[in-house]
Amino acid sequence: MKPLDEHEVRDKTETLHWIASGAPLFRIARPATPDKHLCVYFALLDDARRTVMLVDHVKAGLWLFPGGHVDDGEDPRTTVLREAAEELGIDGEFHPGFGGQPLFLTVTQTVGAHSHTDVSFWYVLAGDQDMRIEADPREANAVRWFCLDDPADWAHGRFDPHMARFRDKLLARMGTPALVG
Repeated sequence: MKPLDEHEVRDKTETLHWIASGAPLFRIARPATPDKHLCVYFALLDDARRTVMLVDHVKAGLWLFPGGHVDDGEDPRTTVLREAAEELGIDGEFHPGFGGQPLFLTVTQTVGAHSHTDVSFWYVLAGDQDMRIEADPREANAVRWFCLDDPADWAHGRFDPHMARFRDKLLARMGTPALVG
């Protein structure tokens, strides 16, 4: 995974040091023990319509990709498929253009009463706006497909703080210039 920018280079370096340190990698107790742990996000990408699906996340109050915490000893790719089934009611398939590998890596300090650090791998799954999605109401207030090429879809500020960078990296990988804004 080639980093997008210096921010992702720092996140990658920090993550490699964290893994090498022998510190626990997995959340063992809710909500935030240990205070740094592995997570995954996954973008459903509809190639034909050049859209990605996001959820209006209940707890975060933001439009996010679905995802979750990696269980102790679980391969993050297994987590992606488990979360796709749990949160959206779908049998997820990794997008063939990304080889089942994460496209993006972030290290993020969460906000709120149980603030902690999420080390997140961002994957891309094959999607289709016509697919049947049954979002878990405990996780999502709504689901929506966002057009990668329409700046108006990305104009409001209710996204994960790394969403614009992920979108830029996805567009670059798709051979499309990044959007402005």
